[in-house]
Amino acid sequence: MIYSARITARRTEAAGIYTFTMRFVDNDVRRAYSFKAGQFNMLYAFGVGEVPISIVSDPADSENLEHTIRIAGRVTGVMAGWKVGDVVGVRGPYGNGWPVEEARGRDVVIVTGGLGCAPVVGLINYIFRRRDQYDELHILHGVKTPNDLLYRERFDEWRRAPRTKVYLTTDKPDKSWHYQIGVVTELFDELTAPPSSIVMMCGPEVMMRFAAQTLRHKGIGDEAIYLSMERRMECAVGLCGHCQYREHFVCKDGPVFSYRTVKQLFGISNI
Repeated sequence: MIYSARITARRTEAAGIYTFTMRFVDNDVRRAYSFKAGQFNMLYAFGVGEVPISIVSDPADSENLEHTIRIAGRVTGVMAGWKVGDVVGVRGPYGNGWPVEEARGRDVVIVTGGLGCAPVVGLINYIFRRRDQYDELHILHGVKTPNDLLYRERFDEWRRAPRTKVYLTTDKPDKSWHYQIGVVTELFDELTAPPSSIVMMCGPEVMMRFAAQTLRHKGIGDEAIYLSMERRMECAVGLCGHCQYREHFVCKDGPVFSYRTVKQLFGISNI
């Protein structure tokens, strides 16, 4: 069922990327709604269509939902025109979310690449709001150009936090760039997380595959590496088949999978 939600705030993260805060119009829906870190909603532009968008706000505040949208097509192009006060459609939540319970008491390594960092922003905020429940937090993020770096202020804030290390890199630096140069997997040379760490990553599949293999060589097991495989989702309930990988549906069985499961889906060998 599609529920109506009113946009209460709009923030520009970068050119063509916006974060919308919205609130369900119906009080009963607002009170009953709940979600887990890493789940997504289907956002609906009335008369145009819907797209899957990760929830980046905290599950503790399910009444005020935040979604970061990158304008990349017909439907999101219409969403770019959304403004405060507009009423939009929300269907969800869907997906299985990040293994935040399993991560308690362990070092957490978060790896992102490109513009795919939105699904882990909610995860990072989730951990910070419950900081005493987790050990060291390592955030590794790679972008093509400095202009692709979203959430600049948040990265600076995270870097200043205790028991937190932030690693940033870019392929094509400019004079304003003061961090590492190269692809995100090169940051693993600086990573000090122990083999008992749990890893959660999101970004291009090629990047995640190489990152997972590098982390395995550092002693982190397949079962402790989780990937968000967000692509080709259309219906969110496993009916249309667009996101099917063998017996799995990304929208219904994911989007978060352990690396062990992903290796089986793609036939990746142990290297």
